[in-house]
Amino acid sequence: MLRRQDVGHRVVVRRIVGVSQNRTLYTDALGELVDLTETDLTIATEKGTVRVPLREVHRAKRVPPARRPPAAEVIALELAANDAWPAPTQAKLGGWLLRAAENWTGRANSALAVGDPDRPLEAAIDAVEEWYSAHGQRPLINAPMPLAAPVNAALDARGWGARPLTLVQTAALPALTGALPVRPELPPVELADSPGDDWFAMVAEHKGTLPPAAARILTAPADVVFAQVRDADGGLLAVGRGAVTGADRWLGVALLQTAPHARRQGLARHVLRALALWGAQHGSSRAYLQVEERNTSAVALYGRAGFTTHHTYLTREAPAP
Repeated sequence: MLRRQDVGHRVVVRRIVGVSQNRTLYTDALGELVDLTETDLTIATEKGTVRVPLREVHRAKRVPPARRPPAAEVIALELAANDAWPAPTQAKLGGWLLRAAENWTGRANSALAVGDPDRPLEAAIDAVEEWYSAHGQRPLINAPMPLAAPVNAALDARGWGARPLTLVQTAALPALTGALPVRPELPPVELADSPGDDWFAMVAEHKGTLPPAAARILTAPADVVFAQVRDADGGLLAVGRGAVTGADRWLGVALLQTAPHARRQGLARHVLRALALWGAQHGSSRAYLQVEERNTSAVALYGRAGFTTHHTYLTREAPAP
């Protein structure tokens, strides 16, 4: 049977679906285990998310991933993503990064568990707890999978919880721009070096009130751009942000949002194409984004644009005091 440390890994589950002529009938589900509770397990398959009651599970096991990126590649991408979303307060714990940003976004307020923490794992987790307690924040650890499987197992034993699984998806820029049509009938995408007040306001509708740390995070990278589409009256229809960071010049796409009244017009893909072209002009050949697995509409949008899952991560939460 599967355990909590299998979350984030590829699994196969044989499920009992009925009985016919005194014979038990089964069906198999193959995909990534995204949740496991005392009563159910949830798998992200190619056809969608499937929830299976444990009482219906005949057999379940972990299987090799379809394609496992090298650990060094996962670490390099995670560090590039950190540079694109840099917390104002950071410290090192060996190869791990400790990050705090007034509790704005999990990415900027969690320890990034990649590399060697330069001490035994249990001592590293103790140090994370002490650091965040000293900063008045609940300890969080960002655990890329399957790279950080030992970390997740240790956190399970300590009773840490987990936020929804996040997919880190990537696409080659030539393929990305090729998959996104030119839309001359739409208002042009404007690109700016800094965001305006209404740009921040649209982001706040999705991300909550923006503390001072948010502005520092969003504007800190040297190569960053803020995209926006306006209607004829100057009102914002869509926004997005791009940042090129890391030795491999990754283009990080984030905060792609459309005003509620302007959805289903292709504006998100319109902005995404403009960001991809900007990234190519700034020396990037590959793009990445981070999206929660449960956000099925966004996952479908990015899939149509050519993004595929490179790896996943879990944001782990220490037990409430």
